[in-house]
Amino acid sequence: VQLQASGGGLVQAGGSLRLSCAASRGTLSNYIIAWFRQAPGKEREFVSVITKNGAGTYYADSVKGRFTISRDNAKNTVHLQMNSLKPEDTAVYYCAGKGLGPLTNAPAEYGYWGQGTQVTVSS
Repeated sequence: VQLQASGGGLVQAGGSLRLSCAASRGTLSNYIIAWFRQAPGKEREFVSVITKNGAGTYYADSVKGRFTISRDNAKNTVHLQMNSLKPEDTAVYYCAGKGLGPLTNAPAEYGYWGQGTQVTVSS
């Protein structure tokens, strides 16, 4: 499967953005999908993950209550709705997929990655 992330941009603190992860060359419903982010000079960090059927979702403590992950398998798309954005949310956001095994927040466990989309939150 090939993944493509989109929807990033520049937004003021307190604003919202909706990221999308679209799949091609494969069926998205076969994959657990997660979002990670990486700020300059920092390691890639887990943001959120959703099960194959969308019934289970998990979030990093830093985004819990502000971000919502969802998926539309019929449209081969996963979304990350980001509300109440903070300057510390500024990063390149990546969607990633894994076909087998349990949910995990470890980047190394994901074999499929999108190209990333930049999110910049100004104060």
